[in-house]
Amino acid sequence: MESIVIAGGGLAAATVASELRERGYAGALTLISEENELPYERPPLSKGFLQGKDEPESFTVHDAPWHEQHDVSLRLGVPAISVETAKQQVLLADGRAVNYDQLVLATGSRASLGGENPMPGYDLPGVHVLRTLADAKSLRAELTEGAQVAVIGSGWIGMEVAATARQRGARVTVYSPSEVPLAKVFGERFGHYLLELHQRHGVDVRTARAQGIEQVDGHLQVLSDAGSSRADVVLLAIGARPNLQLAETAGLDVDSGVIVDASLRTSNSKIFAVGDIAQAFNTRLRRQLRVEHWDNAIRQGKLAAATLMGEEESYDWLPYFFTDQFDLGMEYVGHNSPDDTSVVRGSVESGEFLLFWQDGRRITAAANVNIWDVNDQLRELVGREIPAERLADTGIELGDL
Repeated sequence: MESIVIAGGGLAAATVASELRERGYAGALTLISEENELPYERPPLSKGFLQGKDEPESFTVHDAPWHEQHDVSLRLGVPAISVETAKQQVLLADGRAVNYDQLVLATGSRASLGGENPMPGYDLPGVHVLRTLADAKSLRAELTEGAQVAVIGSGWIGMEVAATARQRGARVTVYSPSEVPLAKVFGERFGHYLLELHQRHGVDVRTARAQGIEQVDGHLQVLSDAGSSRADVVLLAIGARPNLQLAETAGLDVDSGVIVDASLRTSNSKIFAVGDIAQAFNTRLRRQLRVEHWDNAIRQGKLAAATLMGEEESYDWLPYFFTDQFDLGMEYVGHNSPDDTSVVRGSVESGEFLLFWQDGRRITAAANVNIWDVNDQLRELVGREIPAERLADTGIELGDL
């Protein structure tokens, strides 16, 4: 009987497993994860779970009985350390080997500690990263009212945690390497809006590069090029790095991710890659693309299952993500360049508006900020050529653009 092995324990891995069973795959199915948890969704880690509103059972993909009922063999808490392609085996840290006929790599990402030279003090008590449920549990316990929280980094995770910590009554300082958070990716206009939102809610956003963390008189001290300051809790939110070790041991073609085609096949016909690690050919955008978002994990999980079942489907959708910070709710679809110009539709001051990014007249991405049930319409507009003045004209119905 054919055996499919999934290496990884996140949403992409769980989606592959459930979709295979839903599509009628009856062979052996094994899921290997270095975490002890059942596969879960990660967005709540920086949002609802950290706020104390959600508990793990609400964002666990499938409970234990589901895995038993669907005959999915779980190997939890044991990392996969290498792939022996000649023997078609995945070797585990405990010395065991798991045989496969087809292998899906869904190993996700890990929090960056600062590259080849980790930030000094990253391993001190009270210094956290946020990638796993264990990370989130540890951090949540320390986000108490009055605690001084330092967030190093001003990307999505850093800004979401800053908002959550502030809402829990902590005092928050964000060390941003750029004057305007996220401006290099989404432009000055949206970056300023996000910056002002945090400042209105009492977050101290400093343009400073953190250089290290020290322990002084029982407290943490963040050292930066703009001076030092005390903290009770520090979050390192300086990016994520894809877990490519298994792919490399398998001898797969690797760049910034595992290179796969539009059906998620790697350079080895028996191995597929999905989720954060997959640098996949997007047929809509006509380029290789690696995306680290919740929506992509689900869609690529379904696509990999379809490919494994012999169906002809492809990576043809636009990237999507969402964020919640204070009273900001935002959905984004598309793939803009830092050089694209942005167009606002509506009033930024009101907190309810749409944003478009354009390369010339062509729309590369769009976002809805506190305006709901329009993301599907925005998705239809991405790729079209529309003059900026028409996009900004609220007198023209969105559906008429």
